Amino acid sequence: MTPQELLKSMFAAAVEAASPAVCVPSHLPKPPKGKTVVIGAGKAGGAMAKAVEDHWDGPLEGLVVTRYAHGLPTEKIEVIEAGHPVPDAAGREAATRIMKMVEGLTEDDLVLCLISGGGSALLAMPAEGVSLEDKQAINKALLRSGATVGEMNSVRKHLSAVKGGRLALAAAPARVVSLMISDVPNDDPSIIASGPTVPDPSSGADAIAILKKYDIDIPDNVRAVLEDEANETPKPGDPRLGSVENIMIATPQDSLEAAAKVAEEAGYTPMILSNCIEGEASDVALVHAGIARQVAEFGQPTNAPCVLISGGETTVTVKGNGRGGRNAEFLLALTVALDGQDGIYALAADTDGIDGTEDNAGAILTPDSLKRAAEKGVSAKDYLADNNGYNFFSTIGDLVVTGPTRTNVNDFRAILIDKR
Repeated sequence: MTPQELLKSMFAAAVEAASPAVCVPSHLPKPPKGKTVVIGAGKAGGAMAKAVEDHWDGPLEGLVVTRYAHGLPTEKIEVIEAGHPVPDAAGREAATRIMKMVEGLTEDDLVLCLISGGGSALLAMPAEGVSLEDKQAINKALLRSGATVGEMNSVRKHLSAVKGGRLALAAAPARVVSLMISDVPNDDPSIIASGPTVPDPSSGADAIAILKKYDIDIPDNVRAVLEDEANETPKPGDPRLGSVENIMIATPQDSLEAAAKVAEEAGYTPMILSNCIEGEASDVALVHAGIARQVAEFGQPTNAPCVLISGGETTVTVKGNGRGGRNAEFLLALTVALDGQDGIYALAADTDGIDGTEDNAGAILTPDSLKRAAEKGVSAKDYLADNNGYNFFSTIGDLVVTGPTRTNVNDFRAILIDKR
């Protein structure tokens, strides 16, 4: 098995560990006395709905919204596709219908909520006084600003009629069980899809501070909503959320451990650095490059052959006009930092199969990536300055293209260091 093949096998194992078909069935609750309503949102929404249908004993109905091209055929649970990462009218319609579905339920009824990464954009029901166009403009600005996922979702919660625990409030007094696939650092349930069934520790004032921090314009109507205490989200300890159970069924750590097992079986020592790394993608790449060089040159903190593995969600402050998501940005910065060092290979990809808004999951770095690019007249440094990682790796034929995986446990990075 070549280093490239091993890296791809590790990525496949990471994705499979978070597959809804694998992680949903064992966490399904018992059917209730009353009816079961299945709702949800996220990139894994279609696959989670299919897994519920395949293993549910009893009647059910419901609606789940997922990203375009991420749906699957279902019989009882309707799956709608909508816009991501920028919300659209289809997401607004789906969120409105979901809220109506959970109205008027009783204590004998069950709301089974299927939550995964991407749900923040997909559950696009603006708070009263906020338009969809307002949300779209602020969302686009946040995506380009370098804000962390926690910061973005703090803002999204306070501009929404669904997120930040509001969906659970609408379902009361029914029992609510949320099955969650984590795509956020530290697996904070209040951040995953902006926590539609989770109490919100942040405030409207926090949202305003975040928008100011990144110099994002706040229209007067949006500011009025954020400053109005009557629009505040339910907080931890709110008794109205007493019948809610949030269950984490797949995490980035699970996937990193699955990948580590593949590396170990191939004779490489796996080192999981962290499952929750944040920061600018190019800065994170510099740190990873430093660790890889220490291993290659000094056998510290372990000897080659080994694989350094990490996860989390980096950010990119967009300054150029190129193409590429945060994984292509990380890998291109790593390429520049390693400068063709012999014996080091790497893969960086998003476990949902889509790096940003592109058609690739990520890309692969080899010791001769710089040389092959130079032969085609491509400068890695110039492409990095233009945030053009996608076109760099496309030029040398090293994009990783999987199509939608229908799950999401965030970024996956693996740096393989061979013996010289």
